[in-house]
Amino acid sequence: MMMCSRLRPSLPHPLSLRLLATTASRMMVAVKQPDRLSATLTFEDPSAFRVKSLGELLRALGIFHLCSFSVLVNNSGKLMSVARRLLGRRAFSSLLRPTVYAQFVAGENENEISQSMEKMSLLGLRPMLAVPIEEDLGESTGEKRYDDNMEAMLECVQISHSNTWSRDPMIQLKVTALLSPDLCVKLTTLIAQQPYDLNLLVRAMDGEQINFPGLDESDLAHFLSSLRRLNQIAEASVNKVRVLVDAEYTYMNPAFSLVTMAMMKKFNKDGAWIWNTYQCYLKESRSLLLEALRLSETEGFCLGVKLVRGAYMDKERKLAEKQGRPDPVHKCWEDTNDSYNSSLDVMLEDISKNPESSRIIVATHNEESVRRAAKRMEELGIANDGGLVCFGQLLGMCDHVSLTLAKEGYVVYKSVPYGSVDDTLPYLMRRAQENQTVMQGIRKERDLLKKELFRRLTLRGGRS
Repeated sequence: MMMCSRLRPSLPHPLSLRLLATTASRMMVAVKQPDRLSATLTFEDPSAFRVKSLGELLRALGIFHLCSFSVLVNNSGKLMSVARRLLGRRAFSSLLRPTVYAQFVAGENENEISQSMEKMSLLGLRPMLAVPIEEDLGESTGEKRYDDNMEAMLECVQISHSNTWSRDPMIQLKVTALLSPDLCVKLTTLIAQQPYDLNLLVRAMDGEQINFPGLDESDLAHFLSSLRRLNQIAEASVNKVRVLVDAEYTYMNPAFSLVTMAMMKKFNKDGAWIWNTYQCYLKESRSLLLEALRLSETEGFCLGVKLVRGAYMDKERKLAEKQGRPDPVHKCWEDTNDSYNSSLDVMLEDISKNPESSRIIVATHNEESVRRAAKRMEELGIANDGGLVCFGQLLGMCDHVSLTLAKEGYVVYKSVPYGSVDDTLPYLMRRAQENQTVMQGIRKERDLLKKELFRRLTLRGGRS
């Protein structure tokens, strides 16, 4: 891993100074308190996996072993394509369903999803459903496709809200499933030159014919249609389901934040129903978060924050080098960790001072960041189960963290894709390739699974 030296930080934002002052005074008190979390949140106990069947243990061990080989992950698309050709579609699907699909996907229809979610609910985990639809540059396919994607998202809202296992459900939303990636790039360029007024976007969401500077007739028509699609999903979700808008690449993210902030301005007056994602591997992430806090205070809405490290690092770096731009990504893993922990501290401080102002989901598989969040929550008097702060991990991974947190009374969500094998496989392969750091960091979970498996086999041997 690349190492780097610590640089003196730039002068902090005024909000940072206020938060740091509060932090200092509270930490002086907290330092004398015993760290009761150290024993419970070590994530070293294989008993977290006792809720899993023998088949589930063996499946996870096999899949995690394969995922530890980067050559397999990097070439998963080609390998899957060859396997599908050799086996045929039906046999290929039959092979994947009880293995990779069952590990990472909730099911194909509402009945299968409900069975998976009911089991998850019994373990104290909450759902964050994800429809595996998105597009990249050059993949735009017309308004009907985007309307169909909207209907899929509305169905996701309905499934999330209408079942007995639904407790404060969340869903993930990809803006590029509803708004052309090419137009997102154009919008990013335009608003860098002349920011759009959020009030104009809110009015456009309500159906008003607004002219946005820099857009031609075709782009304007598509943008207005996309804003109305987003509005329809938000209207169906408010007071029922929290909508977490995903971040993607730096050449589109400002456009995502623009429409997300407009949705927050309209729908987050009485709670956090729309959330934005902040990628802490980006050098600008902390300043973006501070600006979002300032904007939410000025505009009078509750800021929902999904805090992640990020998954597009390699592509971002290659693109920046190709275009002759400065690298937007932190130089090393340590700097990304510092960025994440710093942003986490800012959010927890803000929540502790004004619980109605913001919410955060600590979306990470990093055990140290999870422990840090739990410790600061205790120091700041933020309740484990109050919903102001929650944690999130991917379905089928990091269960030793998720299950331990849930057992200790924290609010824990699992990101849960669903759909057919054909629909979810490209999504899973893309996520695996983007999250290689996570995939390579599953050694500890694999070791704990082995210990639990050995315990069961030893127990059976002692009985025979």
